[in-house]
Amino acid sequence: MTIAFTPSETSPAEPETVSAISEPEFWEPSAPEPREAQDTEDVQDSRDHDPVVVRDARDFGVYARTGGWAFALKVARSVRPGGQAAEGTAAAKVSAKAFAELAGCSPERVMRYYKAWDMAADDGLVPQFEVLVPGEDIELPDADVWLSYYASRSSASSVRGQAISAAAEAEGIRPTKALEVAENPTALRAAILADPGTAEAARGALLDRMKEDPALQTEMARAFARTDDLKKAVANEAKAADRIGYVRQIVENGQIRTPAGQTVEAPAELRAEAERHLSLLDELDDSEEAGEWAGEAYDTVKGLVAKAVEEDPALRVQERRTKFYNSLQKATKVFEELTLDEVMEEDIYEADMLQRLEALQEAIGTCISALRKATTASS
Repeated sequence: MTIAFTPSETSPAEPETVSAISEPEFWEPSAPEPREAQDTEDVQDSRDHDPVVVRDARDFGVYARTGGWAFALKVARSVRPGGQAAEGTAAAKVSAKAFAELAGCSPERVMRYYKAWDMAADDGLVPQFEVLVPGEDIELPDADVWLSYYASRSSASSVRGQAISAAAEAEGIRPTKALEVAENPTALRAAILADPGTAEAARGALLDRMKEDPALQTEMARAFARTDDLKKAVANEAKAADRIGYVRQIVENGQIRTPAGQTVEAPAELRAEAERHLSLLDELDDSEEAGEWAGEAYDTVKGLVAKAVEEDPALRVQERRTKFYNSLQKATKVFEELTLDEVMEEDIYEADMLQRLEALQEAIGTCISALRKATTASS
């Protein structure tokens, strides 16, 4: 499409328009009517309305069809570093600074339009600067292509901005949207607090980032540990995960771990029941609480493990023997850790200490006698 601006459109009022428009988005106008009929109606409309209103409407129509290209053309045909004329032409161009002063905006904004045109020209979408002269109108690309080239924020050129832009492109969204969010953390916070969908997206993004960011992992862990409600929630989830892991281990390895710590082959009935519970757990949605289901699966499987131990005489004996050895080992370790020197050197003696040791000695003696009788009976 070719844009044509009347002399009134280059009046001093225009710089304010260029300055004020950053990156608005308009709806696409409906399909144009046949040119001849449309021209007739335009003439009639222009007679019925204030000329200033007619001019604004036509300017709006140009922008609705072309987006930022309409203003990028003004920069591209009028600005040249140093302000020298394009080679082979007598038309003098101005510097970005001079153009910005005339427009009443910053040179940085002018250069963002300049760079957008430059990238589009490299892609063959628009003519190069050298062939454009001030005041010349050309066919412009559609509005929806503009944002692919225009970086509306200075942060886009920074290392941080480039990283955000690259991540946005990888996600299939416009970099300008991601940059806008990054520059407005308060707005992001408000959206997360108010909208579950935004909160879920933020949660997923944080989890993905933490996989490659040990510092963030530490910060999040510290924040959870210092918040009582979150610490409790983490403990509950960890408990549920352990119970699910217990059931899954039986299904995948075909083995059970007895209460005394033995590892033996799982009976077919027990393994089938573990598989059934595991399939139910795997079918839960992310939004469903797994704690109750995990507890039920764990209790059921644990009960079947105890039943399997009791129904197998040899396993039952070995289980009790292992349990006894475990208890004996713990008791021995605890007694060995008693520092008897402290009793002799410090005034820490209490009467019940001696009473408890005497009771312990009596219990050990009874246990020894029972074991000797058992040894005699077995022989």
